[in-house]
Amino acid sequence: MEKSKLFLASCISLVTTAMVFAIRGDIANDMAAAFHLSNEQLGLIFSPAFWCFTIAIFISGALVDAVGMRMLHILSALGYFVGITLVVLAPRPKAPVASIFDHAGTALLYAGFMIMGMSQGLVEGVINPLIATVYNDRKTQRLNMLHAWWPGGMIVGGLVAVAMTAAFHARWEAKLATILVPALVYLIMAISLRYPQTERVQNNVSNADMWREALRPGFVLLFCCMWLTAAIELGPDQWFPSVMQALAPQLQGVLYLVYTAGLVFLLRTFGGGVAHGAPLATLLVCSVLAGVGLLWLGSLGSASPFVAFAAATVFGIGKAFLWPTMLGVTSQQYPRGGALLMCLMGGAGMLSVAVALPLMGARIDKFGAGAALQMMAALSVPLAVVFGGMILYRMRSRQPQAAL
Repeated sequence: MEKSKLFLASCISLVTTAMVFAIRGDIANDMAAAFHLSNEQLGLIFSPAFWCFTIAIFISGALVDAVGMRMLHILSALGYFVGITLVVLAPRPKAPVASIFDHAGTALLYAGFMIMGMSQGLVEGVINPLIATVYNDRKTQRLNMLHAWWPGGMIVGGLVAVAMTAAFHARWEAKLATILVPALVYLIMAISLRYPQTERVQNNVSNADMWREALRPGFVLLFCCMWLTAAIELGPDQWFPSVMQALAPQLQGVLYLVYTAGLVFLLRTFGGGVAHGAPLATLLVCSVLAGVGLLWLGSLGSASPFVAFAAATVFGIGKAFLWPTMLGVTSQQYPRGGALLMCLMGGAGMLSVAVALPLMGARIDKFGAGAALQMMAALSVPLAVVFGGMILYRMRSRQPQAAL
């Protein structure tokens, strides 16, 4: 088994997923203008990417042991080609539409982002159990290193979008098509590599035992927390380029997304050991910082770039370890749950973003960009209470790594 190549293929597939996220944010305004969409309609068109991300994660959690991680990885790459083709070729309506399903073009946009969401979900459903299996002695650290390439992919996607705009005044369709390059690379790698069985299968854990792990109170609590951590991290990220353009118009909004993504990349790459050693404390601190950062960003008005970058720094540090550490805690404390529990966590995270996006879009339409960010900041309060309570419980029980 070629661990390093499997890790590399996982990283490239996550880069592809993140490029979709970053470039979708960059082209949002141009695409909305081309199709005469309101922010709420645009949020609805983007939301199936997250609903289907969730469905694909749940499906892969149930099928990955039977079908194999390699086959699902290949299917995820092929989905990007289909989804992007539908979006790029969708016909434009000549006037605003009352419903996105009233015109073939906007309906095809919905379908294209839905298929891309399926691909993104299959990627997440494969690479998390794959890395937990290959590096079963350093799960949280390696998962943080892997998920460093989520912001890494956003940096790549953001810079590609900025460069194509500055150098070529490229159309949004051309920017979206660049996602096919890394998709092709990891498709070729997935076809050529040999994948292991999942950790759960290797340890002969039955399906019944795996499902019983999902009913344990501690996992149910983590599952609920994942809805909030993912919404805080990924909900604002999707709107970040257009939101920051409104709050700090001196610079292209996508540059703030690239900047926070760079912070997250560095912290996950070099700080994964910290999260591995004290995962609950990491989650507590990050939740508080993410909330403070969003609250600050939401109060900027037309701020200078310096102040905007300072607020974005707090938010970037806060969101850095949330997603991979939630997955790492789940895999470390409930290893008998295998790919199923990790997929349930990932599915919960993306489902929450699917709900958050149109809510943020509607709030932007009614009250402005700052109000939408401040709404998301409030989610950090219950997270701080829960993670703080979990730390106190483990301190009193004197079993800091024990599962509830």
